[in-house]
Amino acid sequence: MTHHIKILETYADAIADGRKTFEVRINDRGYNAGDKIKFKVTDKTNCVHPLDDKTFEITYVHSGLGLKENYVVFSIKEVKE
Repeated sequence: MTHHIKILETYADAIADGRKTFEVRINDRGYNAGDKIKFKVTDKTNCVHPLDDKTFEITYVHSGLGLKENYVVFSIKEVKE
């Protein structure tokens, strides 16, 4: 399954330059390891953002311990096509 999710530019920049390899989300989509993510940067200062044409794979999903109910943290890695 591929999830199309919005992301603010400050967080997208951190993913694009490799500092951020995880995402914290409300689990309203049933995120699972192996799912794909396509980000839509919502407040970009330029017309194009480095994440615009990239796909990421969820490699691990954590819920429960340490998180509010219905929240997950998942790790991501870029899918090289």
